Amino acid sequence: MNTKKVVASLKEVSKVYKTGDTSITALDTTSVAIHSHELTLIMGPSGSGKTTLLSILGSVVYPSSGEVFINNENISRYSEKKLAAIRLKQIGFVFQQFNLLQPLTALENVLQPLKLLKIDRSTAMKTAKSTLEKVNIADKMHALPKKLSGGQKQRVAIARALVTNPPILLCDEPTASLDARSAAFVMEELRTLADEGKAVVVVTHDLRLRKYADRIMYVEEGNLSDQLKNEEDYK
Repeated sequence: MNTKKVVASLKEVSKVYKTGDTSITALDTTSVAIHSHELTLIMGPSGSGKTTLLSILGSVVYPSSGEVFINNENISRYSEKKLAAIRLKQIGFVFQQFNLLQPLTALENVLQPLKLLKIDRSTAMKTAKSTLEKVNIADKMHALPKKLSGGQKQRVAIARALVTNPPILLCDEPTASLDARSAAFVMEELRTLADEGKAVVVVTHDLRLRKYADRIMYVEEGNLSDQLKNEEDYK
């Protein structure tokens, strides 16, 4: 039996942006735990605060108040340099627009995080190839992004996020640019990764993805809840 453990958590976290004399609350006071062996959906309409929540979990932005923990380590006051190291080793990111480097092949894109970690080339190549195999895209390892379909690009992006074997995978609208078939394939891949032990968090506004989730949280006007208030906001 798989034992779930907390790999990331927010404790009384909020995020307020200030513009002149105006304060905008992007995320109200929130506490949440993210577990291994679990695919969590964070759902909300555009501008609800869901991406802010993901960015704080991913140590991309500092909270205005509260504490952020990654594997029981309080990273809330870490320097940018220390946060960059946390992101590189502990967190994999998957984005809606893939963010692949266009002049590089699929394999070369997946190699990039290992280069940053200064892994020797032989080990890095072996790891990158096996990671591409894991997401069923090894047959396209020498292709440039422009030769790949949207679904193939997203699988390469997932491989790049996985290549350092991070315990946490954060996905920001990973299916929004895909057709229904490709979106289903990507979500099945993410579902498998969660079953194998990763903590997978997917931000989305697409209610059709709920069937893949172990847990669903809704963000509306900066407030986190386990209850959907208005389904019409998602159409």
